[in-house]
Amino acid sequence: QVHVVESGGGLVQAGGSLRLSCATSGRTFRINSAAWHRQAPGKEREWVAGITSGDSTNYAASVKDRFTISRDNAKNTVYLQMNSLKPEDTAVYYCSVVSLGVNSWGQGTQVTVSS
Repeated sequence: QVHVVESGGGLVQAGGSLRLSCATSGRTFRINSAAWHRQAPGKEREWVAGITSGDSTNYAASVKDRFTISRDNAKNTVYLQMNSLKPEDTAVYYCSVVSLGVNSWGQGTQVTVSS
């Protein structure tokens, strides 16, 4: 079973940056694909960004050109670099990874952007 842990969240002013990390442990094999999602208070969880096994990336329109998803295969870690943050980016951010056909989720990390 793959254990997923997100970190790097916090409080930042609008216009600032944060880098989220998604580390895997346990019986870990190479991450096939991964994605970041977020859930704001009172809203449904939404997909933010994804990276494929071939390192192709895709982004939600709301974060395109501001967020960058990347991966370090040696560390089995996925990152989300978030720049030019806006108050509407405030949410709990979750990472999901697919390894050996199993999709595993972390518990989330809180990102709060103040205006």
